[in-house]
Amino acid sequence: MEQKIILDSEAMRRSLTRMSHEIIEHNKGVDNLVLVGIKTRGEFLANRLAGFIEKVEGKKVETYSLDIKAWRDDNSEKHPIPDISFSVHNKKVVLVDDVLFKGRTVRAALEGIGQFGRAKEIQLAVLVDRGHRELPIRADYVGKNIPSSQDENIKVQMIEIDHVDQVIIERSL
Repeated sequence: MEQKIILDSEAMRRSLTRMSHEIIEHNKGVDNLVLVGIKTRGEFLANRLAGFIEKVEGKKVETYSLDIKAWRDDNSEKHPIPDISFSVHNKKVVLVDDVLFKGRTVRAALEGIGQFGRAKEIQLAVLVDRGHRELPIRADYVGKNIPSSQDENIKVQMIEIDHVDQVIIERSL
């Protein structure tokens, strides 16, 4: 397996900083804004974005995590709908994930969010967009576009889980 680092820790930090500024600008501030991270890495990315946003705006942004297993369409195993302790009713929601690929994870997350209120608006922020969509889904905020082939794998590694911040692309030899 051949691996190449696409983003190192500094490049990840710069991408998240830029994305946080784009979120603030697009939403004209952070009033009525919540970040919802798709478990697991999206949850950590949402927390980081919230930290950058707070530094700029001086306001704390609510962040939540969402486990989407119950809404996956590619899993024959039934999962219970998670108990969500937040409401998105009439809020601007920024859904956060690590990699946007075929769009199925985002579709499941949209279905999940819909179970917990009618959001005023839902936006999508991803650290990496690698293309190959199977559904008509696109991100509003992208850290880096990484064109890839179907047989390549993009891995986002985060300090909270993997003890390193980087994005790598793997190719089979």
